[in-house]
Amino acid sequence: MTDTLGQVPYGTIRNPFNYDKFEQISRDLTTNWLTIDEIAQQLNLGTDESQDAYLESLELAVRMHIEDYLGMSIFPTSYRVYYGLSANFSTPVYLDLPVTSYVDKFNNGNLSITKVAYYNGSTPSVLTTIASTDYYYDSTGNKVVLNSGIPSDVSTYRTSPVIVEYTQNANFTQAYPVIKQAGLLLFTHLYNNRSESVAGGLQKIPYGVDCLLRPYKPLVM
Repeated sequence: MTDTLGQVPYGTIRNPFNYDKFEQISRDLTTNWLTIDEIAQQLNLGTDESQDAYLESLELAVRMHIEDYLGMSIFPTSYRVYYGLSANFSTPVYLDLPVTSYVDKFNNGNLSITKVAYYNGSTPSVLTTIASTDYYYDSTGNKVVLNSGIPSDVSTYRTSPVIVEYTQNANFTQAYPVIKQAGLLLFTHLYNNRSESVAGGLQKIPYGVDCLLRPYKPLVM
């Protein structure tokens, strides 16, 4: 919707993509990214192994923060995306995937479509999987393309009856020294500031972390 000058009115929400919402459905919460040897060297712990369990748990928090900050999968992460029918009447149908990930800037196409499905018009509605031969992933536009459109028996009373599930695979840039160094800097900060009970409260996260990661953070348009 625009005014007579072709401008979007104040307060109008403009979403250029045709998905309604998306959610994270699976994430690696056990595998360490930074090794104990790398951490021990960073903290000058030498051969002291008494804190290894704590260091591994803290490392997971650091790794998840780096992933969330950059939108980058250090290890595979899976998502589910929901679509309504209002923008999907054409054939073929193009289903946009969320442009929130590191894959868009550095590793386009580094994802796998695991399911495309829809809720049919039965009562109760049943989630029906679409055959993999009836769609494909177009990495040039970061879209799932349904060759024959949405099946005719799709539910018309569900808000978002079409779903796509995909896995964002591990990104090759997670091994870049600059990114791993940012992880080690953040790790050191959290290790040295374990609670707000320290004098003066927690220190701010060091500028070096943001400085190292900023060039790799996707722009929000």
